[in-house]
Amino acid sequence: MDFHVLTLFPDMVRQGLENSIIGRAIEEGIIHLNAVQIRDYTLSKHGKTDDYPYGGGAGMVMQAQPIYDCFVDVTKDLPYKPRVIFLTPQGKVFNQQAARELAIEPGLVFLCGHYEGIDERVIEEIVTDEYSIGDFVVTGGEMPAMLMIDAISRMIPGVLHNEDSAEDDSFGGGLLEGPQYSRPEVWNGRRVPPILLSGDHAKVDAWRREQSLIRTAIRRPDLLATAHISPKERKFIEKYLENSDSV
Repeated sequence: MDFHVLTLFPDMVRQGLENSIIGRAIEEGIIHLNAVQIRDYTLSKHGKTDDYPYGGGAGMVMQAQPIYDCFVDVTKDLPYKPRVIFLTPQGKVFNQQAARELAIEPGLVFLCGHYEGIDERVIEEIVTDEYSIGDFVVTGGEMPAMLMIDAISRMIPGVLHNEDSAEDDSFGGGLLEGPQYSRPEVWNGRRVPPILLSGDHAKVDAWRREQSLIRTAIRRPDLLATAHISPKERKFIEKYLENSDSV
């Protein structure tokens, strides 16, 4: 899968992604990262990519021309028409389901804004999707783009050497992941739950499922409305919460 990132800070994107699991996937050719400097396409002899906003107001606005020319150059030889994602607080909130849907694309283009914003005309011209990573504002679209690329990459076959990991993660089945433990068996006076030492895989799986249900019910009850859980599990959650309230 190809990730093309149009940005004023390509080194920031590369340094953020060319490490760990995603970096290994890039080295192995499973995914391809192309971070492109928008400034290289400006017609300004001073390298400007922004100007004052019409109508006044604080801050500067990124100009349409260098962004559009950068996009045309990046996509001109692609054998497919890519979805173009603009990172903005005004977009729909990115989630695990969106990561799955985007992971089946042959490639994606990410447009990273900066300053006060981007000229609306180029957004209308090239953008197909607008995404936000939450109800807060950051200084640019680079970090949101990196977060999205990381989440999407995990859904691509071969990126995770253990293919079960992606589905076992939080949100894999609409639920949060339960607690995890490793050696030693006792640390700082705290013991690993005995069930995990039993060797009974069926009981371990059942315990982990219960812990996932409990953790979701306590920390993110909003997820239960759409999670893949049985009527029996819903009754388990209700009983657990009732007992918790009575303590």
